[in-house]
Amino acid sequence: MLRTRVWMGALLIVLAVGVLLIDEYLSPFFPCLFCLVVILAQLACSELLHLLPPSRRPAAWLCHSGVAVLLIFNWIPHMEPAVFRVVNDPWLGICGGLATIILFSFLGEMRGFQQPGESVTRIAFSAWIAGYLGLLPAFLVQLRWLVKPATGPAATTVHLATLALALAIFVPKCCDIGAYFTGRFLGRWPLAPVLSPKKTWEGALGGVIAAILTAIGINRLGPVLSPGLWAEIGFGITVGIAGMAGDLAESLIKRDFGTKDASQVVPGFGGILDVVDSVLFAAPIAYWWLSYGSST
Repeated sequence: MLRTRVWMGALLIVLAVGVLLIDEYLSPFFPCLFCLVVILAQLACSELLHLLPPSRRPAAWLCHSGVAVLLIFNWIPHMEPAVFRVVNDPWLGICGGLATIILFSFLGEMRGFQQPGESVTRIAFSAWIAGYLGLLPAFLVQLRWLVKPATGPAATTVHLATLALALAIFVPKCCDIGAYFTGRFLGRWPLAPVLSPKKTWEGALGGVIAAILTAIGINRLGPVLSPGLWAEIGFGITVGIAGMAGDLAESLIKRDFGTKDASQVVPGFGGILDVVDSVLFAAPIAYWWLSYGSST
C-alpha cells in the first residue's frame, strides 16, 4: 500500500509538472491541460456511474457529454474572442451548460417515463455529476489564464498563471501526503471514524503544516499571493483544509455505496476519484484567493 502510494504520487507530480512546463509555451491553447483534465473527468464520470445502482443511474451519454461540454467552455472564449463574442465570459458558458444538462435530464425522463420510480433521483444524479466533475474543475482550469495588473511607474500586465495553477494543485496534494505520513506514524485520535477510520487529527495537523510550507515555497517563486507570509499561511490552511474535506467527501460517496475503492484502476490506491478528490474541493477556494483574495 505504501509503495503504491509513493510511486503513484511521484507519477502524478511528474505529470503535473509536465503540464505546467509544457503548456507554458503553448498559450492560449494549453492542450496538455485540456487533455489531462478531460480524460481524468471522463474516467471519474465512469467511476461514479459504475457506483450507482442501475435503477438510479442517469444516461451515461448525457453525463459524459455534459461534463465534457462544461470543461470545453473553459477554453472557448480564450481561443478566438472575436468569433465567440456571445460566450466571451467562460462562466456564462459554464452556467448555461449546467442549466442545459438539467433541462435535458428532465426531457429524457419525461420522454421515457412509464411509471413512478427513480426519475427524480436520476435527474438529481445527472446534475450532481455535472457539478462535481464539470463545474468544480473549472475553477482550477480558469487559473491557467490568470492575469493581474502590475503596479509601478512602468506598469504592465503580469501573467502568473503557471504559479497559480501550481499552488492550486500542489498545496492540496502535498497536504494529502503530509496527512498520510503523519497519520501513519503519529496518528492516535480518529478524525472521522465512520467515514474514514484511518484518518487522524494528528494527520490533519501534519497535512495543514505541509500545505503551508508548500504554499510558502511555491509563492516565493512568484509571488502570486500578497502581502507576504500571512497570505501564504492563510492560503495553505484554507486550501489544505478544503482538500481534506474533498478527500472525506469522496469517502462519503464510497461508504454510501458500500465500496472501499471507486475502482481498481490502480490496485491498492483506488480510482481516479481518489486522485482528484482533494483538488476538486480545493479549486474554488484557491480560485478565490488567487483571483480576488490577494492584491499585487
